[in-house]
Amino acid sequence: MAQVPVLDINGKQVKTIDLPADIFEAKVNKGLMHQAYVRQMANARLGTHSTQRRSEVSRTTAKMYKQKGTGRARHGSRSAPQFVGGGRAFGPKPRDYSLDMPKKMRQGAIRSALSALLADGQLVFVTDITPSSPKTKDMAKVLNVLAGEKSTLVLFTHDEKLVQRTVSNLDNAKPLLTNYLNIRDLLQYDKVIVSLKALDVIVKIWGLESKENA
Repeated sequence: MAQVPVLDINGKQVKTIDLPADIFEAKVNKGLMHQAYVRQMANARLGTHSTQRRSEVSRTTAKMYKQKGTGRARHGSRSAPQFVGGGRAFGPKPRDYSLDMPKKMRQGAIRSALSALLADGQLVFVTDITPSSPKTKDMAKVLNVLAGEKSTLVLFTHDEKLVQRTVSNLDNAKPLLTNYLNIRDLLQYDKVIVSLKALDVIVKIWGLESKENA
């Protein structure tokens, strides 16, 4: 188990804790993380793009000009793709971009990301991230102490709703309910602030030992 310092909102170390090795010392699998990232981005696509093809555009069906004697090519409809206002050839239609990935592989990608972030010193553990007042400027001061001016992901739990309210208005930070931890947000930010309550949720959901004992 890796020992890490735990800070208070003033940036002072108050104690150290042991992190479960199955989550924070897992083998970093870059290929697995990439696959999980591609899946998440693909599943976020709505796939609602649509163009009108030749049979769908509203154009006259009258023949443009007589078949013979003009010296020009034969055409029977202005809805052909080569004409202005005509349909689009092979244009996109609504489709499903979603990709599938086994649950164990998705969980493994999260463990790989958490392990990589810990190894790079990007995880910051705090006793309690809840600010003393519901003001965004107070939370901004706390994040500046804990993460500096780096882009920050702040994990919170259902018991820490005030964190969501105070972080949401900050340009360089994002609040995220720990239950919705995902590969994109973990890899997108320079610092990830984890309260002890959020750590308990991480261990409960992504820990191998807790699943074996369940």
